[in-house]
Amino acid sequence: MSEKAKATQFCMNCLLTVIAVVVVVAGSFAYLSLNLGRLFSMEAAGEMLGFLLSFFPPDLSAGFLARTARSMLETLAVSAVGTLCAAVLGLVLALPASGRHGDAPRALSRLILNLLRSVPELVWAALTVLAVGLGPFAGTLALALHTAGVLGRLFGEALENAPAAPAQALIASGASPALAFVYGTLPCVQPQFVAYALYRWETNIRMAAILGFVGAGGLGQMLYYELSLFHLAQACTVIIAMLILAALVDTASAITRRSWIAAHA
Repeated sequence: MSEKAKATQFCMNCLLTVIAVVVVVAGSFAYLSLNLGRLFSMEAAGEMLGFLLSFFPPDLSAGFLARTARSMLETLAVSAVGTLCAAVLGLVLALPASGRHGDAPRALSRLILNLLRSVPELVWAALTVLAVGLGPFAGTLALALHTAGVLGRLFGEALENAPAAPAQALIASGASPALAFVYGTLPCVQPQFVAYALYRWETNIRMAAILGFVGAGGLGQMLYYELSLFHLAQACTVIIAMLILAALVDTASAITRRSWIAAHA
């Protein structure tokens, strides 16, 4: 096939793909009866602006700020402990998932990891609330279970792609397989492990705030309570606290990653 024919076939494939996407999107709008005209109308814009302005000014009373600060600490603790437990469980499952212990353990561990991450955090939270009751413990378990599935998959792929030469050299010199893994393989994947764990912590700090809507404690539970009572000024304070907490965690995570990379460069 000539270059011109290949280019023509490629352009036809692109055209057919674009047409298929347009048809699917248009069909989805028609099936869901979505009216974008109402969303972008002047009337809708005025109602949205009025609703947003009703949240201001936020409640800055000392008592409410103290309650919000306690909920911020609770949300931070839930995300940190949940991510830490997930990293440990994910590493335990990643070892057999990487194929280091045979095909049967690999298949079983990958199945467990798929199940853990296939269930969303909110569903895990609803289940853990039924199991252990309302509060931050349920939120911590929900984050740990879902995040373990995500980190376990990432850790397992990192271990699969790690260079085998350092560990093989240690084994050839008489080291045990465990020591070869700790001193040969683990240093090669450690930066990736840290980066993955910090990224999931950034994600979990936002999810921990949402899990409160199903009774898992923290800022989410506080926001749900205030919105249920139409305390919009108090809800605005909680939303601002969520944004501040997310920004602080993002900054701390970025600084930690840069410091880790600089230390191991």
